[in-house]
Amino acid sequence: MSKVAFVFPGQGSQVVGMGKDLYEAFPEARAVFDAVDDALGEKLSTTCFEGPEEALKLTANTQPAILTVSLAVHAVFSKRGPAPAFVAGHSLGEYSALVAAGAMGLADAARAVRARGTFMQEAVPAGVGAMAAVLGLAPDKVKAACDAAAQGQVVSPANYNSPEQTVIAGDAAAVERAGVLCKDAGAKKVMPLPVSAPFHCALMDPVKPRLAEVLGRVSLSAPRVPVVTNVEARPNSDVARVVPLLLEQVSAPVRWIECVEALHAEGVTRVIELGPGKVLCGLVKRITKDIETFNVENTATLDKVLAALGAA
Repeated sequence: MSKVAFVFPGQGSQVVGMGKDLYEAFPEARAVFDAVDDALGEKLSTTCFEGPEEALKLTANTQPAILTVSLAVHAVFSKRGPAPAFVAGHSLGEYSALVAAGAMGLADAARAVRARGTFMQEAVPAGVGAMAAVLGLAPDKVKAACDAAAQGQVVSPANYNSPEQTVIAGDAAAVERAGVLCKDAGAKKVMPLPVSAPFHCALMDPVKPRLAEVLGRVSLSAPRVPVVTNVEARPNSDVARVVPLLLEQVSAPVRWIECVEALHAEGVTRVIELGPGKVLCGLVKRITKDIETFNVENTATLDKVLAALGAA
């Protein structure tokens, strides 16, 4: 019997118009958008559907917007597709995974990621931090380059995305130095990323006490399905671990390679990405050839994936 995992995307997958056709076609998708609009006291749905892109790109909007679209897709798909044995999410996507697993309520999650995005944006003044994607260099060599480039500043791997792609984050000058060292070590390419803050590095530490206060007000339940967490890259079903792992996640690297390897070790043969884009499907394919990938983000992909799974 093949096991299925649902995975949920993180920041960077946003696009104006996302979720609109599901909102129009399915009452369960509409209910998700309406609930988040109520929770935030504003029309985030309008920002998702109509933009402007500048507004959608603000971290404080991007995070709840991607969460909302992902969970609208989940609401539609979970009524029609197979149930997951595991769930996981990339960075912000871990909140979507927790809601999908029944560990956190939708309104609480929307308010939490709105706060998380705001705190992350405020933690480091604009221009002080940076992130860059390093392509074509082994993760351990990227880490060694960061260690050598730090020189008393912060620079470290932020996302271990695939064997060929590691994202680094930290002080802008240190990130630049690390990029040069990565190229010297044989990296094919080092691409600066257009982000508003250096996520998943020590510069995000000031976010933790503020986020702890917000998450302390959230009512949690034991996940109905184990959540493979970014910090530990192994399944968690312990409700007492949820908040500590989410707090640590803010400044710890996203261990996505190991998350996918953990799913594979648990017998998962199909991964279904629910939410905008198909970034995670691409990463899963680069990590292992033994997992089939599917992505659902709109009515067309929903029909296609349900047909493919039905045929199989």
